[in-house]
Amino acid sequence: MAINAKLELRQGQQLVMTPQLQQAIKLLQLSNLELVDYVTTELERNPLLERDEASDAPISPDRNERDATATPENNGEPSASDDWLGNERGTSEATNVLDTDYESMYPDTSASDLGTLDSTRLSGSEWSSVKSGGSVSDDDPNLEAFVSSNLSLKDHLSEQLSMAVFEPADRLIGQHLIDLVDESGYLPSDLGETIDKLGATDELVDGVLQKLQTFDPPGVFARSLGECLALQLKDQNRYDPQIAALLTNLDLLARHDIGKLRKAVGCDMDELSDMINEIRCLNPKPGLAFGSVQVQPVVPDVIVKPASDGSWIVELNSETLPKVLVNRSYYTRVSRNACKEADKEYLSECLQSANWLVKSLDQRARTILKVAREIVRQQDGFFTYGIQHLRPLNLKTVADAISMHESTVSRVTSSKYMATTRGIFELKYFFTSAIASAENGEAHSSESVRFRIKQLIDAERAEAVLSDDQIVDILRKEGIDIARRTVAKYREALRIPSSVQRRRQKRAIQQVAGV
Repeated sequence: MAINAKLELRQGQQLVMTPQLQQAIKLLQLSNLELVDYVTTELERNPLLERDEASDAPISPDRNERDATATPENNGEPSASDDWLGNERGTSEATNVLDTDYESMYPDTSASDLGTLDSTRLSGSEWSSVKSGGSVSDDDPNLEAFVSSNLSLKDHLSEQLSMAVFEPADRLIGQHLIDLVDESGYLPSDLGETIDKLGATDELVDGVLQKLQTFDPPGVFARSLGECLALQLKDQNRYDPQIAALLTNLDLLARHDIGKLRKAVGCDMDELSDMINEIRCLNPKPGLAFGSVQVQPVVPDVIVKPASDGSWIVELNSETLPKVLVNRSYYTRVSRNACKEADKEYLSECLQSANWLVKSLDQRARTILKVAREIVRQQDGFFTYGIQHLRPLNLKTVADAISMHESTVSRVTSSKYMATTRGIFELKYFFTSAIASAENGEAHSSESVRFRIKQLIDAERAEAVLSDDQIVDILRKEGIDIARRTVAKYREALRIPSSVQRRRQKRAIQQVAGV
């Protein structure tokens, strides 16, 4: 068989990733702190950019058209005069300067979707071109700084939270409790205010707290010295009724009232001495073992406030939005005196980069506000009644409602925070998984299903311990379509033993009680 060389003409479509489009994608997923650093770098690099210190508007594309093109922060909708530079002449100039049309870059202005572009497909050189037209970026990760940095207690606990707690509602509570932990590892003695603020039940918060108290280092999340020492003894499997009585009477030990202490514990002097020596080997402040680093407070990107009619007001936090201007007067004055072709090209590139940055910042703010409003609309029950009323929600639901792509919503919700009457939460925590209904009804939140499984197991008797299959049958009768392996996964996540182990434990308790 002969092999012949021939020419073929093929037609196809391809999306070109321009540096400007890459910049828009990168800005969308930056946190407010990273955005400030990025804009600061651009201000230092680009002589046509300057910070707008006087204006309250978050973004303004041009000094001469400041009032006409200020970002509508309160309603998040484009104004009638919102174009590239505020007039037809400016739009024409910008189209000539840029290598592509801006209108094709964002999902709310054309059929092409910003979110359809997968950032993982970009090479390192492509990402570096976002900043300076193909030059090497100077914002690569600093490995030396990462290795030499001290791990804070809260970072250490947050890492364990992501591996031990899977339910979004439990994670919300867990992260809130982590934020309350002081540098010694202690929680406030009274969590009543926290429970009321989150709108959660005492049982739900106590269940999450019990999980957190098993974290490393042993003794964290204690509300008193006695509880801190008890947690460490339980971790060492050295907690018994006698040492529990000793911890209950630590005030007698502090007063050196050994006679009353020995009587309260009910042991001889040698045993009491051994227990006291064992307690002295414990760490009363386990949190101090971690690096004491300055904690950067979370600044919310979105603020949610109740309205007088019972609805919710969603606003952008203007403090997190850089205020940047393009100084066209300076550009006009300098370009007149530019004689060399290289100088003209440099000024043109600076103008192009400045215009795109300002427009990208404006679109980023609008996109965040649009996503936040839809989240508040979907999770209205949580904001009104508390964490028990979190609805099943995924990225596709929000994306379809606001006519965007799922990956765009994913970028918006990453490292963005919302301040509510119940605290500050990351946007991605409002997305919870769903369990289908057995009767084609409304889906059930996975958190509520897990809570129902715990209720069934807590109510079982020693002679009628429920197996996973029996729990599946009960839930299906209640309209919850769930698989046995899902029940087993939820049960293990709750640290509930199998039916065989529970039956043995309950029978042992009955024998001890003399039943």
